[in-house]
Amino acid sequence: MDLTRTREEEDFRRRLRDWLHRTLPTLPPKPSPADWPARRAYDCAWQRALYDAGYAGLHWPADAGGQGATPTQHLIFLEETELAGAPYVGANFVGLLHAGPTIAVEGTAAQRARWLPPILRGEEVWCQGFSEPEAGSDLASLRTRAVRDGDAYVVTGSKTWTSHAEVADWCELLVRTDPSAPGHRGLSWLAMRMDSPGVTVRPLRTLAGSTEFAEVFLDEVRVPVAQRVGAENDGWRVTMVTLSFERGTAFAGEVVACRRTLALLARAAQENGRWEDAALRRRLGRLNAEFTALWRLAQWNASEAAHALRTGGRGVPGVGASVFKLRYSHARQDLYDAAAEALGPLSLDAGHEWTLERLSSLSYTIAAGTSQIQQNIIAERILGLPRGR
Repeated sequence: MDLTRTREEEDFRRRLRDWLHRTLPTLPPKPSPADWPARRAYDCAWQRALYDAGYAGLHWPADAGGQGATPTQHLIFLEETELAGAPYVGANFVGLLHAGPTIAVEGTAAQRARWLPPILRGEEVWCQGFSEPEAGSDLASLRTRAVRDGDAYVVTGSKTWTSHAEVADWCELLVRTDPSAPGHRGLSWLAMRMDSPGVTVRPLRTLAGSTEFAEVFLDEVRVPVAQRVGAENDGWRVTMVTLSFERGTAFAGEVVACRRTLALLARAAQENGRWEDAALRRRLGRLNAEFTALWRLAQWNASEAAHALRTGGRGVPGVGASVFKLRYSHARQDLYDAAAEALGPLSLDAGHEWTLERLSSLSYTIAAGTSQIQQNIIAERILGLPRGR
C-alpha cells in the first residue's frame, strides 16, 4: 500500500477545500427526510453542482465521462466532503456508487453513452432490484423470471428492499433467464425503466420511520434486450462486479462520518460528566482505533485498485471489500450503542438525530449482503476454506 501523497494530490485537496468553502454556504436548507421528491431534487441539484465543478464521477474512467482521478484522489474527495459537512449522495447512491461503475466496466459503448452522462449530471436516479422476499442475500435462489420474446424480455416477479425505488428512473435488475440452469448460472443483469407498464412500487417504512426502500412488483414488464448489461445468463458475474463496488468503496465516506461522530460523542460525554467513566473512555478509544484501521483498509483497497489499473486490470475492488464491509457494519452498530451510553437519557429521544442513526445502524449487517454472506466469502476466497454444505 502506497500512502504517499503527490504534489498533484495535495493541490487537488486544496482546490477541493476552497470550492467546498465557497459553495456549501450557498446551498438551500435540507428538505424533510419524509419528503422524497424534495430529497431527490436536493440530491440531484448537489450532483449537478459537482458535475459543473468537475467533481462528478471523479474516479470513473475518462472514457466513461469521469475525471480519471486516482483512487487516492477519490478518497481525498470522500474525506474532505464529509469533513466539510457536504451533502451525501442520497438518492443518487445506486447510480453513482455501483450501477454506474458497473456499466462503465461491463456496458457496451452505446450503453455507456446512454446511461452514464445522466447519472453524472444528476438527471436520472437509479434503484437496486436484487433482493427478493424468499431469497434475501441468497441471490442465486431468486425467482423473478425474464422470458425472451423477440427483442425484449418479459419480466414477472417481485423485489424487496429496493433502494430509492419510489423516486427512481431506472432499476438495476437481476433476473432469471434460464430456469433450467443451476443456481447462479441462469441469471442476467438488466436495466429497467421504472415507468414501464406492469411496474408497481410500494414503499416500505423502516424502524427509523423512513421509506428509502420499497417492494417492487413486476407483472409482465417488457425490457428491451438491448438493456441487458453483459451476456445472457452471465448476470451473476456482472452482479459480483456491482457488489464489489458496493462493498468496497461505497461505504468509505461513511467511515469518515463515523470518525466525526465519535469526536462529537467524546465532546458530549465530557460536557455531561460521563467522561469520568473509564469504561466508556476505553470503549470510545477502541472505536477510534477501529475506524482508523477501517480507513487504512479503504486506502489499501484503493491502492490495490490503482495497481490493477496500472497493470492492465479494470480497477474493480477485490475480495478485500468483503472484509471492509463486514467489519464496518459491526463497528457502526458498536458506535451507536456507545452513543447511547455516552448521551444517557438524551439517547431515548425518538426525534434525536443520533437515535435515528442508531436505529438505522441495525440494517448494516444485512444491507449489501449479510454478515454471514461476507464471512462465507472471506472463508472461501481469502482463507481458502472448503465450501459449506
